[in-house]
Amino acid sequence: MISIQNRITAFAKLGDFLSQFSIDNIKKIDNIEHNEIFFDGFLHQIKLAEENNSWFTKENVIFSLNTISKSLIESNLKSFTESFSLTTSSSKNVAIIMAGNIPLVGFHDFLSVLISGHSVLIKQSSNDKHLLPYLAKYLEYVEQDFKGKITFTEEKLTDFDAIIATGSDNTARYFEYYFKNKPNIIRKSRNSVAVISGNETEDDFIKLSDDIFQYFGLGCRSVSKLFVPKNYNFDLFFSGMFAKRDMIKNAKYANNYDYNKAVYLMSLYDLLENGFLMIKEDQSYSSPIATVFYEYYEDEITLKRKLEQDKEKIQCIVAKDFIEGEIAFGQTQQPSLTDYADGVNTLEFLSKI
Repeated sequence: MISIQNRITAFAKLGDFLSQFSIDNIKKIDNIEHNEIFFDGFLHQIKLAEENNSWFTKENVIFSLNTISKSLIESNLKSFTESFSLTTSSSKNVAIIMAGNIPLVGFHDFLSVLISGHSVLIKQSSNDKHLLPYLAKYLEYVEQDFKGKITFTEEKLTDFDAIIATGSDNTARYFEYYFKNKPNIIRKSRNSVAVISGNETEDDFIKLSDDIFQYFGLGCRSVSKLFVPKNYNFDLFFSGMFAKRDMIKNAKYANNYDYNKAVYLMSLYDLLENGFLMIKEDQSYSSPIATVFYEYYEDEITLKRKLEQDKEKIQCIVAKDFIEGEIAFGQTQQPSLTDYADGVNTLEFLSKI
């Protein structure tokens, strides 16, 4: 069995490899292990990912790689794993059913299973099938003992001891029934919200535009709903959103904007818009692409009670000095290794199966 230190070292080397693919500059670094084999090939995989899924723009793929690279620093990986006994020789086979809404959205589960000392059986989304197998191959080069512990399949999942599955609320009901006899983590749809006090600056809203528009708003950490005070004036909000005006140049985003706007107008809904983003008063948490819902609140106590009641629907709460566990403006798409999806500690689950 691979020692915990060797597992950590392998993922840290993967982080070094990914650090070459930054938003500002993609540059081959001489001292990265196995670069001569993998660098050019990974550039090709990025291109294939973009061609396979037009939501996976090069910018969004590189942003995801950047975020992962920053987390795969040896000190971060040690902190991530130190609270758990991950030296057991009882290696299990853990299946993962991955979503495909944003690039490498299943990477944290992949990391968690392997760094826990288990083998992983992966069923990828057809929307995100190019990047992870290539990174898995890189890991097998830097740590030979990973060979045989990573399996990708497009067939029905069999011969596994536990499962982590992510999907919609509908598929989650199927997962819960089908995998009820296995140790499992079943994730449903979640969305993120922002609480607006009325004291925000334009800079706060520029940062919030990252939370709203990164990955075109397709991630569970993407803000899709605002809670605003009664009679709130949205001028400053729209002023901050203007930083992302080039979103409308993406054809698929523009098509969704035009379609949803037409639906709203034909339905005679009241909405505010700025040419690339619509906001609509709505109690739902999940808003369509190019749309953010908003809801008025009377007072902070009542809003906190509502957020607590609806916590199973919420991934992140963006706010400023409002509630415990809040995330600062502009930070939802920069999760740390311990920002577990749905608040379920994956490593704790994996350490006990």
